[in-house]
Amino acid sequence: MTVSYTLKVAEARFGGFSGLLLRWRGSIYKLLYKEFLLFIALYATLSITYRLLLTQEQRQVYAQVARYCNRSADLIPLSFVLGFYVTLVVNRWWSQYTSIPLPDQLMCVISASVHGVDERGRLLRRTLIRYANLASVLVLRSVSTRVLKRFPTMEHVVDAGFMSQEERKKFESLKSDFNKYWIPCVWFTNLAAQARKDGRIRDDIALCLLLEELNKYRAKCSMLFHYDWISIPLVYTQVVTIAVYSFFALCLVGRQFLEPEAGAAKPPEPLEPGQEAAPTLGDPDMYVPLTTLLQFFFYAGWLKVAEQIINPFGEDDDDFETNKLIDRNLQVSLLSVDDMYQNLPPAEKDPYWDEAQPQPPYTVATAAESLRPSFLGSTFNLRMSDDPEQSLQVEPSPAPARHAAQTPLLGRFLGAGAPSPAISLRNFGRARGVPRTPHVVRFRVEESGDPEAADRIEEEEDELGEEALEA
Repeated sequence: MTVSYTLKVAEARFGGFSGLLLRWRGSIYKLLYKEFLLFIALYATLSITYRLLLTQEQRQVYAQVARYCNRSADLIPLSFVLGFYVTLVVNRWWSQYTSIPLPDQLMCVISASVHGVDERGRLLRRTLIRYANLASVLVLRSVSTRVLKRFPTMEHVVDAGFMSQEERKKFESLKSDFNKYWIPCVWFTNLAAQARKDGRIRDDIALCLLLEELNKYRAKCSMLFHYDWISIPLVYTQVVTIAVYSFFALCLVGRQFLEPEAGAAKPPEPLEPGQEAAPTLGDPDMYVPLTTLLQFFFYAGWLKVAEQIINPFGEDDDDFETNKLIDRNLQVSLLSVDDMYQNLPPAEKDPYWDEAQPQPPYTVATAAESLRPSFLGSTFNLRMSDDPEQSLQVEPSPAPARHAAQTPLLGRFLGAGAPSPAISLRNFGRARGVPRTPHVVRFRVEESGDPEAADRIEEEEDELGEEALEA
């Protein structure tokens, strides 16, 4: 059964996640405690052997091996390999959940498209939705251990009401080397075509919509089957597992406490007059390797998370509740196409019939939310310039042709109006003055209404161009 703690984290507060650390069901402690105890036992065994059973020469040899293992452990890219693998597994886990077929859309289309209040109409609607539920049961029997234990044989499926004896005989008479979960979908299409022929489905558009929803439902069944068929490549799982186990195998040896080597102490630093020498301190003798145990808890726990959710159709604490989904789908779908068919409440005027701006009431606990202004956009409160000239509209004009051959990289350093250095010899001798801004010139001329102003501007630009050429 899925462990849900959504209500506990509905509000961010002090120590919000800390309360979740004390849970056992579905926790990392339940998944990891056996491996954790084994690691502690092996570490303690090596520590006792080094401290009490080895001679001085054997300790020196062990110290060399331990230092080598400690250096070698840092060469394993554990964080990268394990992090990428867990990300891939989590994405696959959620995709498998979204591939579980739900009959909600299909049952609404059946209720709206297959007509008839008589027994025949009721039989058609219930049979159509039962075929859809039967297809999901058959595919879930193929991928979920919980569902297979609930329906170990086809006789159990018949006893549960998903299939009749005649349908079972028809199902078993169809020989195929592959999974036959798709057979109820074909029965669905044939029955829908017969209902269209009998006038229970009134037009081809309704039949087309019904078959489209069935195809979406069948596609999810197929995707669920293929997720079970095509796993993450075994070589990737093996690489990650070997990386984690080899890393902590090296840590078992390399993270042991070692006696300091003779003559390995650093030479004393020169002392000032009157200063006393400080005593030389080595690493403390940690009987319990706290940081190594935390590292094991994080990395091995990370691997256990991937191990638990790589196949969410098992019987772990956080695996999908497929049996509950089957019960829910059958009950809701039959209720929709049978009891709710043409069973409508009377249409009445809503309480806001004559109100232009309806406002539902708030409770005392939520009244403060009504005082907050509505969000109208991130630029709604932007203060614009008070200068009226900034709001006048002008017609854009094409950029000068000499700006077209501009390299993007040098343009960042030379400016937006700088020409490209890649200029042909044909244009090398041409005068290149300050680039004009025709839309600004036009705006000034239109604003002043003086034709002589335009001539003065042209003369000033020509003078600037000549000065640039002489320079």
